[in-house]
This record gives sequence, structure tokens and C-alpha cells, in this order.
Amino acid sequence: MAKLLYVKSSIFGDQGQSSQLAQTLIDDWKAQNPEGEVVTRDLSVDAIPHLDGERFGAFLAPAEERSQAQQAIVDLSDKLIDEIRQADMLVVGVPMYNFGVPSQMKAWFDHLARAGVTFKYTDTGPVGLLEDKPVLLLATRGGLYKDAGLDFQIPFVTQFFSFIGLQDSRVIFAEGLAMDDLRDQTLSAAREVLGQQLQ
Repeated sequence: MAKLLYVKSSIFGDQGQSSQLAQTLIDDWKAQNPEGEVVTRDLSVDAIPHLDGERFGAFLAPAEERSQAQQAIVDLSDKLIDEIRQADMLVVGVPMYNFGVPSQMKAWFDHLARAGVTFKYTDTGPVGLLEDKPVLLLATRGGLYKDAGLDFQIPFVTQFFSFIGLQDSRVIFAEGLAMDDLRDQTLSAAREVLGQQLQ
């Protein structure tokens, strides 16, 4: 059975533009995969704790030496990683807040990056350990960044996914959403590109 993992990060919930674009894509995917399953990981509603020394220490502790609290931290990380492993495709809403990803998304990343689990270092550099699959990134912004050389967000996101083995990142941009003369045009263009992703 086909499985899609939808990672939602808008602080505006279903009203966020990244959430609405994602729902358009998910509806199309469901139409093509009537027996398929959509798993939603809402990073704003079910917030993941930010990385600190205690959590990082839990990731490094040998399994046989972990405390109960450390094991609970590792269990959450394992669950987040397994959600990716079990999916055939990821749809990730990436709204831009203050030039970067939502802090909730950074916390998610920090629980996915596990040495020996999702990546390893070799003599020739890091190697991602997750099986590659399509990752559709819905990049929504109030201003214009991509063609102005000011996008520091998506390069970071695609580099992170590549680091853990997910090389097939596809970015759908919707920029200028805070500009009345561009908003409708850019959303229409983004939906058109979305419609091509499942063909």
C-alpha cells in the first residue's frame, strides 16, 4: 500500500499557504492512490522539543547504558525516522519565517540526524543511510527571494535531506504572497506545478 508522509509546519495551521498547497497535492495523490495512506506529522501542533545537551547526550549514549529518560528521547527520534522510512513520498510545507525554516522544523531535523542511524562519516565524507524517495518541498514566502540570491532557506533544507540520504528534493515555490499584485498569480503558478508532480 502506498504511503505519503505530510510534514506540516505552518504556525497558521490549515490556513497557512503551505498547508493549503499541500492539501491540493494530497487530494490529487489520494485520487491516484485510493487505497493509499497519508500520515501527517504536524510540527506546530505536536511540537518536538528543541535540541539541548540532554537530548544530544541521549543520542550518543550506548543503548545498554541509557536511562529511562534517555530511552524516551531516542524512542521519539526513532519514531520520526521510521515515519520517513515507511513512506514512499514526503510532502513538506516550508514556510519562510525570518529568512529561515520554522524553529519547529529545525527541531525535527535535529531528531532525524543520528550518526550511525541516518548518516555515517567515511574517508570520503558523509553518507546518508535512508533510502532515497521523492521529497516535495512547498516553499511559501511573503517576499521575493529565490531569484534575488537571498534564499538561504531551501539550500539548507535540501542539503539536510541529502545528508541523510534523500537526494530527490523537488521544490515548488510560491513567493510574493504578501504582495497583492503577485499573490494570486504566484499561487496559481504553484498549483500548476503541483499538478505536474504526480504525473
